[in-house]
Amino acid sequence: MKKIFSLVLILIITIGLFTGCKKNKGEPPVLPPQESMIIDFTNFATVKKSVDLIPGQKGTENSNWEYAAIVAGYWKLIISLNLAVPVTAFKAAVDQVPVYISSKNWQWSYSVTFSNVTYKARLTGLIRSSDVQWKMYITREGTGGFAEFLWFEGTSKLDGTGGQWILYQDASSPVAYLQIDWTKTATVVGYVKYTYLKNDSFLNSFIEYGLTSNALNAYYTIHYYNGVKFSDVNVEWNTTTLNGRVKSVDYLGDSNWYCWDSNKVNTVCQ
Repeated sequence: MKKIFSLVLILIITIGLFTGCKKNKGEPPVLPPQESMIIDFTNFATVKKSVDLIPGQKGTENSNWEYAAIVAGYWKLIISLNLAVPVTAFKAAVDQVPVYISSKNWQWSYSVTFSNVTYKARLTGLIRSSDVQWKMYITREGTGGFAEFLWFEGTSKLDGTGGQWILYQDASSPVAYLQIDWTKTATVVGYVKYTYLKNDSFLNSFIEYGLTSNALNAYYTIHYYNGVKFSDVNVEWNTTTLNGRVKSVDYLGDSNWYCWDSNKVNTVCQ
């Protein structure tokens, strides 16, 4: 009888320990939204080359919108060309199931294809006392392949309302390239800022994107190197009607706003 009681007691303790360990895992951290990496450039599609629109050529039918689109386009290229692989890999993480790997640390492992090339991605999320620490490792095999390296890392608030990313250039030059700061209100990422980190002439350039409650409810604040010096540009537009305005002392010659209508045609600001 005592032997049976002892076996039952051991079984109860074992189940309790197993259950306790399982409970200690907790829930995996919630992934930051995809929009935390992406500034909205949809109102500024590809335009003619920047060399075709330089100071002194303003006044053409679409020049106000085109100037705003060209300056914003510099930043769009950084993401679409230099950092497309890690951004694509991060977007794919939402469809994966994470695995618990250590104390409060979870891992997403999967493959992703970009431009007909397959990459292996490994994303870790470590829950800390006041935030979540994220690290994305990428590997490419075969021709042009490279060993696993840390392509970006960052942190996000425990409540998911904001965070920061640091993206590195690529496997052959893993230097800090771009910092992304973001905040989320309710269900919308309403603020994203790219800051250029690489130590060259563009160092500390930035573009800040945000949403407001104004009639022109979206904006860019841009500080960039124009090939000669640093220049400041302000852009505001309506995300529904697509009309907007731009201000740049260096390009437009004064501190006035210059507007375009819903067809991107220059118009007098009201």
